[in-house]
Amino acid sequence: MTPIAAFVSVLAGLFSPEAVAVQQMTPSEKAALVVVSGLPAPAGVGGVIVRRWDRDVPRPRGTVVFVDQEGGEVRAFPSLPPARSAARMDSAEQAFVAGRATGRALRAAGVHVDLAPVLDEPDGPLGARHFDRPEYGVAFARGLAAGRAGACVKHFPGLGSAAVSTDERPHVNAAVRESEVRAFRAAVEAGVPCVMTGHAFYRRLGRFRASLEPRTYRLLRSLGFEGVAITDSLNIVGKTPAYWPTRAIRAGADMLLFTSPRSARAAIRQLLPLARRGELDSAAARVLRLRARYLGR
Repeated sequence: MTPIAAFVSVLAGLFSPEAVAVQQMTPSEKAALVVVSGLPAPAGVGGVIVRRWDRDVPRPRGTVVFVDQEGGEVRAFPSLPPARSAARMDSAEQAFVAGRATGRALRAAGVHVDLAPVLDEPDGPLGARHFDRPEYGVAFARGLAAGRAGACVKHFPGLGSAAVSTDERPHVNAAVRESEVRAFRAAVEAGVPCVMTGHAFYRRLGRFRASLEPRTYRLLRSLGFEGVAITDSLNIVGKTPAYWPTRAIRAGADMLLFTSPRSARAAIRQLLPLARRGELDSAAARVLRLRARYLGR
């Protein structure tokens, strides 16, 4: 992008409908908007995550609804597609068809964004959740879009080199692989609206886990991504450290995921000082764009 094009892009962002709307919000509203919570969710959150055991719990109106509907055993809605796990999809065409069916079914169930596909390389620790080839995952994301649902590809910058899942241990080391970064670039070029950052530690990126590390988000934005960057669940340890929400936002996250409503409430309180200083404005504007895309303005 040329300097003039970059300047025009910045100006457009400053005067976008979402940026104007953010300026009219209270600090409490901004702080809640960048949080995704499990149910029952605090008032005003930007998103909720629906899981297998709380599918019938009332959801706040006007919030983006997320689910884990990867396929196979990882499905918040077991009766909905995709029945096959990622590892059992044999072609990009098959993955696209599965994604399209999944998108249609999720939208009918009141869901807007699928926290899928996994783009980590197949030698990683997630077993059947890995596609054999990254292009199959990108095809699944395209299918979700064709079914009017959003894809949230994960776990940036990639867990293929990790020995175990970050769901199993609080400290997992991994390496940044250019091949995995290329897969995420392909997803960005396909127009995915959401990317989930992972919790592994990467020496190349810095001393913090990826979801809390500024270099992670700089790398992601360098791929041309302009959508919502969301953390993996910040409830990966018994009690979420108090500094994590502010650290993640200042690193570059747009939305913070909590499966625990109690943790979500605490995060909203912790983010209020940032909201008062305008540090949440860019993230809030991106969340509003995501919401407008799937819920309308």
